[in-house]
Amino acid sequence: MDGGELAAHRIARIETRTVTSHYPRIVGKNARRGVHGPGPQSQVRIITTDRGAVGWGLSAGPDGALPALVGRRINDLFEPAVGVIDTAALPLDFPLHDLAARILGVPVYRMLGAAGPTSFPCYDGAIYMDDILPEDAPRGCDVILENCAADWALGYRAFKLKIGRGHQWMPPEEGLRRDIAVTRLVRERYPASLLLVDGNDGFTCDQFLRYLDAVADCSLYWIEEPFPEARQDLQRLREFLAARSPQTLLADGEASPDIPHLIALAREGLVDVLLMDIVGLGFTAWRRWMPTFAEIGVRTAPHTWGVPVKTFYAAQLGAGLGNVLILEGIPCVAGDLDGSAYHLAEGVLHVPDAPGFAVTLRDQ
Repeated sequence: MDGGELAAHRIARIETRTVTSHYPRIVGKNARRGVHGPGPQSQVRIITTDRGAVGWGLSAGPDGALPALVGRRINDLFEPAVGVIDTAALPLDFPLHDLAARILGVPVYRMLGAAGPTSFPCYDGAIYMDDILPEDAPRGCDVILENCAADWALGYRAFKLKIGRGHQWMPPEEGLRRDIAVTRLVRERYPASLLLVDGNDGFTCDQFLRYLDAVADCSLYWIEEPFPEARQDLQRLREFLAARSPQTLLADGEASPDIPHLIALAREGLVDVLLMDIVGLGFTAWRRWMPTFAEIGVRTAPHTWGVPVKTFYAAQLGAGLGNVLILEGIPCVAGDLDGSAYHLAEGVLHVPDAPGFAVTLRDQ
């Protein structure tokens, strides 16, 4: 798309607003962070043009220089084939993508080229360490199964389990035993489901190999960030997997990503899936890097935890550019954001054929 229609629009107003998302339950701990709570508050910005077009999206940082963008033509800030082209407008990365696609009357994924599918497997990213809470009367492993069952009822058919309880919440040996028990328990209850585990860099390599030795028969779909991505440790892990669980993928890149380093590891076959956050890296940056990832044969699954709309951003990226393997789902029951145009059924998220990112603010 040449985006000629964008030249007819100038920014008339930029509004900053805080919106709230609600999880269906209090989300507990992972290996490194405490209780995640009932749902986040997020900053968004809403752009209105002089011709009445409106787009919005997550947008971090202070207002700063944003008032200087008022009066600018959209095509001076954004090109459909690239994304944001003026660094001063990068805080508006998601709002500008939404706005431009709405002006053009197409979903974001079509503006990107529609090179990927419009449905994706979507795993449940909300299975945290609720078994160790509350501290004065931990609920135990049964609550993990309760959470899986609740999210199954919402349409999920794959589960990502947080592991690494021995990093700081339990004595190391006791934590390791609990990680093993939870993994085996969920696999027993859901024998046909994809099962993913996420260590949030909470293990040493030796500790994680002990965990993996005990669950090697659980057919893990992927291992996410078991420890900081040191080449030697990843080589040891790859050798172990080749012998015991060759179908299991290695996923990394969420925490403080060094993309050139991750690319080098991927070229060596030490990382299978890259996980940089969809917002932390940015939509324009994801667009710039994706051809390189595809060229070297590493798949992607952008990290989206926190705000449910991030899952929809990742879905649009995958439908537009391809090379997205699976989506991280965030159960959400209400809030200021309406993503009902996206349909999750039997573990598959379907991307709507509606303009922009197809998510609305409830009072728009």
